[in-house]
Amino acid sequence: MSHQTHQTQQRALRARAEIDLSALRANVRALRAHAPGSALMAVVKADAYGHGVLPCARAALQGGATWLGAALPEEALALREAGITAPLLCWLWTPGGPWREAVEAGIDVSVSGLWALDEAAAAARAAGRTARVQLKADSGLGRNGASPADWPELVAAARAAEAEGAVKVTGLWSHFACADEPGHPSIAAQLDSFRDLVAYAEKEGMDPEVRHIANSPATLTLPESHFDLVRTGIAVYGVSPSPEIGTPADFGLRPVMTLSASVALVKQVPGGHGVSYGHHYVTDGDTALGLVPLGYADGIPRHASGRGPVLVGGKRLRVAGRIAMDQFVVDLGPGEPGGRLLGEGAEAVLFGPGDRGEPTAEDWAEAAGTIGYEIVTRIGKRVPRVYLHEKHEKHEKHDKHEKHGEREE
Repeated sequence: MSHQTHQTQQRALRARAEIDLSALRANVRALRAHAPGSALMAVVKADAYGHGVLPCARAALQGGATWLGAALPEEALALREAGITAPLLCWLWTPGGPWREAVEAGIDVSVSGLWALDEAAAAARAAGRTARVQLKADSGLGRNGASPADWPELVAAARAAEAEGAVKVTGLWSHFACADEPGHPSIAAQLDSFRDLVAYAEKEGMDPEVRHIANSPATLTLPESHFDLVRTGIAVYGVSPSPEIGTPADFGLRPVMTLSASVALVKQVPGGHGVSYGHHYVTDGDTALGLVPLGYADGIPRHASGRGPVLVGGKRLRVAGRIAMDQFVVDLGPGEPGGRLLGEGAEAVLFGPGDRGEPTAEDWAEAAGTIGYEIVTRIGKRVPRVYLHEKHEKHEKHDKHEKHGEREE
């Protein structure tokens, strides 16, 4: 595809999410610098937080990540099917899941209870190979993971399965509850608990490859939590884990996604004109309205109605009235006498790095009363992903697909 044709196709899109893979690679390098003594896992669950799993996984590895993390078995298996061979942890299992497929694909499977260990070992016996297992401890989050009271029984069962050759315990890990709240007392308590649980497992004869508890905020602010491996999710994509710990720029990170749309209609309306469902916005005087063809079906949060910020024609505006399923309106202002400020096809930028004065994902999170994670992750499949600065590895399967005209979106 020629550069000119590529530009034409981009201009023709109703909306697009540009994914800057050079920024993602730079983010991984910056995160490695925050934890220089640890390996780095790039978490690519949920379609890489809405950014596109395969391009982002490859870019993260190119940037220096040595592990990848996925929540669902289907996510992990898709990475292997795409030809990605890097160490890969998958942690959200339910009974009857594709354990054997994961074992055969060399995926590290997380185990939080005896039932999961039994299923992993059975899958290993059926596959005729050793399962790579990581034991997860609940050090205080109160979610997944074995509780301290159940830890000795799980460790003993895992040691027995190791002796049989069914499993190899490759990791011991846990997850923070409040690492995005600096100084929260649970942080120190969880660290102490995790150290004790790891020490117990090692006393019982376990020799894991990695011990890990640090997520994105802990990677950035808690060096004592880094251990052998840090798991970075949202920070890989240049979104701050929390306003309380700082902006992306404070940590040398850059937002990877820029979401924009082409204005679909501009029209003049008089003062007192109601806008969108419920007429929660009424124009103050003669003005121009611009129609932005994105809505909650695309992942734009309806809770940000009347507050969501948008950059149009160099002006920072807010959503006028309710966000609908496919569209919302901005009040462009009165414009020049006899004319309009801008016309159809003008670019409306919902969020990006902020270089041009455009809003950020954090701005939308504040408007919607949520977190930046949700803003980027919820952008739906109706919005094409356009990848910038993509590097291809000759040995990966996707090159074979591209020869047949397939292209990742």
